[in-house]
Amino acid sequence: MVKKTFVLDEPTAGHLKRAAARLSKPQSEIVRLAIRDYADRIGTLSERERLHILRVFDEVVPRIPRRSAEAVDRELKALRAARRRGGRRSGSAAD
Repeated sequence: MVKKTFVLDEPTAGHLKRAAARLSKPQSEIVRLAIRDYADRIGTLSERERLHILRVFDEVVPRIPRRSAEAVDRELKALRAARRRGGRRSGSAAD
C-alpha cells in the first residue's frame, strides 16, 4: 500500500468518522471504498442527466420524418448530384 496525507474540511471529516463507526471499519478503508466507488461512476450519467436525455429523446424522435429508406436514398442522391454540379444556381451577380 501507498501512504498518502489528505486534508479534509470538518464536515467531510465528520462524515468519514461516522461512516467508519457505522460500518466498523477503519477510516482508511472507507476512503479506499469511496474512491473505488467514485472511480467506477466516472463517465456514467447521473440520474438527473439520464432523465434529461430521455426527455430530449422522447421530444426529438417523434419529429423524425416517417419516410421510406428509398425516399431518403433518392434525396441523398439528388443532394450529392447538386453538389457535384456546384450547388444551386441563383440569379445573383455571380452568374
